[in-house]
Amino acid sequence: MPWVCKRWMDMDKTVHSQYKLNPKPLSNTFPDGPGIYMFKDSSDSVIYVGKARNLKKRVSSYLKQPEQLPGKTGLMMKRACTLDFMLTSTENEAFILESNLIKEFLPRYNIVLRDDKQYPCLRLNIKEPYPRLNIVRKIKKDNALYFGPFSSSSSVRDAVKVIDRVFHLRKCKGGRLPKRSRPCLNYQMGRCLGPCTFDISVSKYQEVVQKVRCFLEGRNRELIDRLKNDMAERAEHLDFEKAAMIRDQISAIKKIVERQHMVSKRMEDQDIIGLANMEDLNQVVIIFVRKGAVIGSRNYLFRNPGGGASEVMEAFLKQYYLRESFIPEQIFISEKVKELIPITEWLSHLAGKRILIHRPIRGEKFQLVKMAIKNGKNLLKSCKNSQQDNLMNIVQSALRLKRIPRVIEGLDISNLHGDMTVGAIVSFVDGFPNKSAYRNYKIKAAGGMDDYGMMAELVKRRALRGGLPDLFLVDGGKGHLSVVKRTLDGQQIPAVFDVASIAKPDEKQGEKHDKIYIPGQKNPLRLMRDDPVLLLMMRIRDEAHRRAISYNRKLRNKRLTESDLDRIPGIGAKRKKLLLRHFKEINTIAKSRLDELTEIPGINLSLAENIKAFFQ
Repeated sequence: MPWVCKRWMDMDKTVHSQYKLNPKPLSNTFPDGPGIYMFKDSSDSVIYVGKARNLKKRVSSYLKQPEQLPGKTGLMMKRACTLDFMLTSTENEAFILESNLIKEFLPRYNIVLRDDKQYPCLRLNIKEPYPRLNIVRKIKKDNALYFGPFSSSSSVRDAVKVIDRVFHLRKCKGGRLPKRSRPCLNYQMGRCLGPCTFDISVSKYQEVVQKVRCFLEGRNRELIDRLKNDMAERAEHLDFEKAAMIRDQISAIKKIVERQHMVSKRMEDQDIIGLANMEDLNQVVIIFVRKGAVIGSRNYLFRNPGGGASEVMEAFLKQYYLRESFIPEQIFISEKVKELIPITEWLSHLAGKRILIHRPIRGEKFQLVKMAIKNGKNLLKSCKNSQQDNLMNIVQSALRLKRIPRVIEGLDISNLHGDMTVGAIVSFVDGFPNKSAYRNYKIKAAGGMDDYGMMAELVKRRALRGGLPDLFLVDGGKGHLSVVKRTLDGQQIPAVFDVASIAKPDEKQGEKHDKIYIPGQKNPLRLMRDDPVLLLMMRIRDEAHRRAISYNRKLRNKRLTESDLDRIPGIGAKRKKLLLRHFKEINTIAKSRLDELTEIPGINLSLAENIKAFFQ
């Protein structure tokens, strides 16, 4: 499905064009340079935004039949009607433009990072004579020192509380000291040096500023050594009150150092990014390492992005770091990224320094990535459990059950023209299969094509085993439901369980969806085709049906390969093989004498007599 040019126009330093579906071949005038492209549907809504180093090559990869494309791409191309593109001067401009357009249009087939929060940092302007700490969310090129980013506003406030308690920098706002006649309340509380009122030299205040800098840069060992020297000096001058205060500062810093998880002796800044997935969910966990210590983490959940792990990781890198004011020198990722080199060059350009993006496969960095993945899996598990809890509550409400159906068992019968009848029971716990509780039954009493009798036997034998589920789900209609309910009531079991049945639609009556019967209600419960309750019931019914058919087929195959020798006591697979190898066929074995049978290794006189007695 090639595209043909519809219109051209200039947009600043970019060239913008739109193409429309047409059976003619792709025009040779399609540009080769870097840029972005946007697929739109019939309503002119943007459904996908992409970036390319070479637009012509990238767009050409889409121009195939939808069946020849990957799943998500094929679905997208079925909906695409027009293609817009913009040429950019450089690939870096294409990265920025792509991220901005994704943020603006939120296309259906893009992986979209929806968290717009800027992480907080601490700002310390050492050029001021009496600087103070500020909490900011944007890093500016103003020659001030910035520390962070911190993983959350609570973590940065905790850091400020520690600094206030230990180092006593001024708290008053503004670059200049206010004119006061008396010190503020912070001074009275022992949390400020009071430079606005007392004559504190710039040099002494800057000494405290350097200690704060050491603390924020993670040079805590150096800071503790400096404080110990100060404490010894105060003690020599008999200033024991000041020495005791410094001792308390050392104690507070040591406690903080003990809580920090050091992962790098080189005092490096790193981001560790791990990706975990479960069914339709992808969880990205980013762990922040600053000055060699883990200071926090952030989590991003992508719901059904429709792309693989590599695509999710690539989208995260491009969208996350575009909005971040601080980019560490090292970024470790858990998944391969196709455009690793262009993304690395782009981030280096944004940060103004060399950035390394690496996927470790062994060593300490690999263990850190595994830790991020493990955190992601735990978050996904919690998310899934929360979803299932909600689903189970919905099932209880929809089916009017006595209690939340944590355990649901599906029942089904399978036979071949009334022969080789079997029953199967499958178990689901919180909506997930519990295969250890699956059971197969050979139906014995009921004969012929008596469905109700076979189901009654299956239910009765299941009830005798005890440990009943919250809900029995029967594959059948209202009659099957009545039989199961009557059989269970006849077992005189406390009614702490519920029963329901699910039946296929009757096309003659114009029905289109499966229906659910519940006791005490004449008409079936009809749910929408995509209702989560109906989908769960259908999944349990189909699993019970699959199990019953598989067991029936297994028994039939066994009967076809079974021999009369298998029914003789004492004859196993090995002796059966020896007998058939010697006599060639069953009839010869049946007519053989005792002395001929005892000639076979492993066949003694007693076993030979059993063989003769069996055939006679």
